[in-house]
Amino acid sequence: MGNIFCVRNKDEKERGGSRSKRMLGNGRSQRKMQAEEELIHRQALSMAIHQQLSQRFEGGGGGGGGGSMSRRIGPGSTSSRRQRALSDSFPNTKQLPEFLESLKTKKIVLIHGEGFGAWCWYKTIALLEESGLLTNALDLTGSGIELTDTNRITSLADYSKPLTNFLNNLPEDDKVILVGHSSGGACVSYALEHFPEKISKAVFLCATMVSDGQRPFDVFAEELGSAELFMKESKFLIYGNGKDNPPTGFMFAKQQSKGLYFNQSPAKDVALAMVSMRPIPLGPIMEKLSLTPEKYGTSRRFFIQTLDDHALSPDVQEKLVRENPPEGVFKIKGSDHCPFFSKPQSLHKILLEIAQIP
Repeated sequence: MGNIFCVRNKDEKERGGSRSKRMLGNGRSQRKMQAEEELIHRQALSMAIHQQLSQRFEGGGGGGGGGSMSRRIGPGSTSSRRQRALSDSFPNTKQLPEFLESLKTKKIVLIHGEGFGAWCWYKTIALLEESGLLTNALDLTGSGIELTDTNRITSLADYSKPLTNFLNNLPEDDKVILVGHSSGGACVSYALEHFPEKISKAVFLCATMVSDGQRPFDVFAEELGSAELFMKESKFLIYGNGKDNPPTGFMFAKQQSKGLYFNQSPAKDVALAMVSMRPIPLGPIMEKLSLTPEKYGTSRRFFIQTLDDHALSPDVQEKLVRENPPEGVFKIKGSDHCPFFSKPQSLHKILLEIAQIP
């Protein structure tokens, strides 16, 4: 009995020791991951506060590696390009000089959507800069740390002023790739109409890629109702000039924002957004765009669809693509309306793919 008891005790000690080692190893691994995550988000908060958007973050891309696919439509499509995996185009460090040499345009300008600011691109900026691209993220008027009162922003021209100023100041032969998120797509369309010679390619990221005569708000009508109904009944409206005058802006409640925008985003990115988002001016998204075949119509447009999007459903995004066909369409599986939070690696790979298209 004593021998049996001793053997069993020894086995239990060995098993217990093995379990302890595994638990210790797992604990160390979890602590390391938590430390890395804390570092990323401390850097993000620093960016949100100070807007040091030229800073390169260490390891800012985390998460969202897979789940994207692409398909090409329109002129110039080839089966080989359709079938090329995104990972095939993702350069490693040794390939960077050759990759950069092959690019005609190395400058990417990131335009945020409604309520957001340049701060929302912090992961995308880090990944693109690590790939050697020159990246600028702009605050539209009344967004981020641009301090204009949103109640005073009445037109798309006002709202897009930081972008048009940027394009105006580009050297004569310089071109950029524009990336617009959500309603920032209307600012991209506006820029394509007014500065077609300055824009190499335009990327609409689950964005309002509207047609001539259409309002950006119309794209969200499925979720928010018609513009007329929204202006009369929405509980999110802001009356900056008093209740007796038309509303000047709107801002969703936190729970509404989380449900619409962040259903797949990491909790800390959601927290960052909750303390950083600002009211949305109504004038720019209620304005009908005037887009001509001679300017907007000659641009090279690409659309990135987000397939778990509650703000702009995949069906609505598919309708935008069908009614206003771009040169290429890319899709990110498992992404909510903010792939720069929920699928940053997939978004990065697609942007590199688009940059390489001749």
